[in-house]
This record gives sequence, C-alpha cells and structure tokens, in this order.
Amino acid sequence: MFEYQKMIADVLMKNPNVDTFMFSVGSMNWGSSGSNQSRGFAELIPRRQRELSATEISQKIRPDLMRFPGVRGLVNVPQAIRLGGPGSRSAYDYTMQGTDTEELYREAQKFERLLAQLPELQDVNSNLQIKMPRVRIEVDRDKAAAMQLNVAQIQRTLYDAFGPQWASTMYASNDQYKVLLEMLPQYQTFTDLMSKIYFKSTDDHLIPLDAVVRTKTDASPQTVNHSGQLPAVTISFNLRPGVSLGEAVEEIEDLAKTNLPGTISTGFQGTAKVFQESLKNLTILLIIAVAVVYITLGVLYESYVHPITILSGLPSAGFGALLTLVVFKVELSIYAFVGLMMLLGIVKKNAIMQIDFAVAAERLEMKSPADAIYEGCLVRFRPIMMTTIAAMLGALPMALGWGAGGESRRPLGLSVVGGLFFSQLVTLYLTPVVYTYFAAAVERWRRRGAKALRVAQEVQGA
Repeated sequence: MFEYQKMIADVLMKNPNVDTFMFSVGSMNWGSSGSNQSRGFAELIPRRQRELSATEISQKIRPDLMRFPGVRGLVNVPQAIRLGGPGSRSAYDYTMQGTDTEELYREAQKFERLLAQLPELQDVNSNLQIKMPRVRIEVDRDKAAAMQLNVAQIQRTLYDAFGPQWASTMYASNDQYKVLLEMLPQYQTFTDLMSKIYFKSTDDHLIPLDAVVRTKTDASPQTVNHSGQLPAVTISFNLRPGVSLGEAVEEIEDLAKTNLPGTISTGFQGTAKVFQESLKNLTILLIIAVAVVYITLGVLYESYVHPITILSGLPSAGFGALLTLVVFKVELSIYAFVGLMMLLGIVKKNAIMQIDFAVAAERLEMKSPADAIYEGCLVRFRPIMMTTIAAMLGALPMALGWGAGGESRRPLGLSVVGGLFFSQLVTLYLTPVVYTYFAAAVERWRRRGAKALRVAQEVQGA
C-alpha cells in the first residue's frame, strides 16, 4: 500500500493546482478496518490563483489514478456539510438490507455492476469487500466417531495450532512471561500444510486431519456491516458533470424496482436521503412559508390586499435565481434551494418599504393611492438600493466560490445574487403598478358595497 501511495503522490505533486496533501492507511470510518485501503486529502491552491474548479480538477485527476494496476483510485470532492450517512469513498450512499446475508451479498454485487453501467454515475463502489481468504473446515462426524474422536477435540487442537493457546507462565526474578502454543509461521501459510496436524484418539492412535475433515477454500467479507439490526451493504457513487442528483435518484430507484427481490429493503443515506425527502415536501414547504408571510403581513397592515402586493415580487426573484443557475450551469442542489428560501425573506423588503410609506400617506395625509405610492418610491428608493446592494455584496463571495469550501456553497450565492438582481429591476416598477391596480379594485368594491347598502336601505324604508 505504501508503494501505491507513492505512485499516487507523484500524480498529485505534478498537478499545479494541488497545494498540499496527506495520506493515511486504515479504515478512516469507511466501514472497513482492513489495511488494504488508503485515504488521501489534497488541499488546492486558492481559487483566485487557478482557473479550474475543484470538480473540474477532480475530473482531470481521475484518469491518472485509474492507470495503476492493482489499485483502484477514487476521487471525491468533499461536501461543505455532510448530512449524515455512513462514511464512504463517494459523495452519495445507497444502502441495501436483508435478513439472508448470502442473498444480500449476491444481489448487492449484481446491483453494483448495474449502477456502474448508468451514464449518470461514476466512481461506483461499495463497502462489501469479499476478498479475505478463508478455509472452511467441515468435520465428518461419522468418521471422527469411528476413530474415537469428537468435535471438541478437533476444535481444541485447531485452536492450539492457530489460536494461539496460553500453555503456561514462566516466572523470572523480576518478571513473568506467558508461553503461547502455536504452529510455526511457515506452517500457517498454505492450506495443504494443515495435513501435518494429527489428533490423538482415546486409544492412543495418531489420526491426520485429512482423515476426518473436508476443507474448502473461498473468500469471505473483510467486515460484516450492519445498519440498525440487519446486515447491510452500502453502495456509494458520484455524479458525472452536468447530472443533477434528482435524475440519479430516479434512475437508481427504477433500477432497484426492476432488479432487486422483495426480500431486500433499500434506501438512500446522507445527502441523497435529505434531498429525496425534501422533494416530497417541497410544495408543502413553499405553500406554508408563503402562507405564514401572508398572515404576518395581513396582521401588520390590517388588510387582505397589501400582503398580496408585497408577495407579488417573489416570482420574479425565483425566476432570476433559476435563470442564474441555468446561465452558470449549476444544478438546483440543496444549497440552491436554501438560497431560494432566503429570497422569501429578503426580496419582499423592497415592497414593504414602499407600501409601508404609501399606506401611512393614505391614512394620515389622505392622499390618493397613486400619489402615495409615487411619493413612497421616491422617498424609499435610496434605502431600497442600499439594502439590496448590501445583501448582494454579502452573497457575492459565495457566488464567486471564495473561501474554504466556497465552491460547495456557490449555488447558494448564485441563487441569492441572481434573484436579488433580477427582482430589484422588476419590483421597482411592478410593486407600484400592482399597488395602484389593487387600490382601484378595492375602491370599486367599496363603492359597489356602498351602493348596494343604499339600495337596501331605500327598499327597507319604502
């Protein structure tokens, strides 16, 4: 493993975008404690000094790591926030569980090969490593009984050979030493040397091991992983450039429905699981958020109409954020969705500042709606521009991918900056128009109600 590390280290040292790196051998919370695994961490030079993003650099390094025989190199760009899930070599995890371990391992290996064929995925791997050499010994009880042997004797002798067995203790003047009984290491290397083990039967005859047991050589898993109370296999994967997580989730679910038996339960873990759950509740979450904002603004202004005027700028903010993501070819990830939710609270402040002044001018100075909102736009233009520019400049470093982990938070910054910029251009003109039309509609409604009341009073008086 050290030799493999040196070869991979040479690849990283020749890459001008890599600043420092380190390696370690062992599990590193990968679900396996074997020393046949190694993990390295590479730190890139600052974003301003390189032209490529971390994802683009990983795509260029990946082919260089695939050319070494005997080792499989995987490249993963760590997420700024890992939302649970088992530790793995890739960004997203898919877990399979079953009560029958043999069936689970068999189906997991087949399903891993199917996932590797999907064009949307790359770096498909699993924590199932059936590579541990194993010798299975089956005792022929009838032969053993005929030769005056029992299973306990055979087990005890095998443990004495490979255990090792604590035979006695040697006491010295200042210390004591345990005496361990075992076969010499050269006799533990190959399975055919087990024929040199003999048993002593009750009638003092020496019986070779081959006479009473059958041996079978195969491979076993290095570790038996569990999720909850059941054996589990976790398949990890990365996405190819330009592929969204939603597309990959749909493809994997369709593949599982058509190829896995009903005795095996499946599910995403970590970030993929959170994304899948968020898609189910996305519509409800948006409706609840808008409803809460509407109720709060309705109580504040004591009106059913003004909250709608304030919320009229939200579609333009969402359109601007999505358009920015499309222009910069960034997928709608969880971070981008968080940015959309932030826009609900940021964008409506423009309309609030305009309408708050207009409502006060109507009620206190008895101005018409058109005059009130016109004066509100003139008076509040400066604070509107100041607050919007301050919010955009605050999110601009994230949009540019600056800082540690900035590339992971870039979708959030792009959605906020793009949504604010587009909504700023639209709401300065949209809000006064909507306010004026709603005010005219309310006035017509009041006149119609007053006219209907007069008619009812005249009819009642007659």
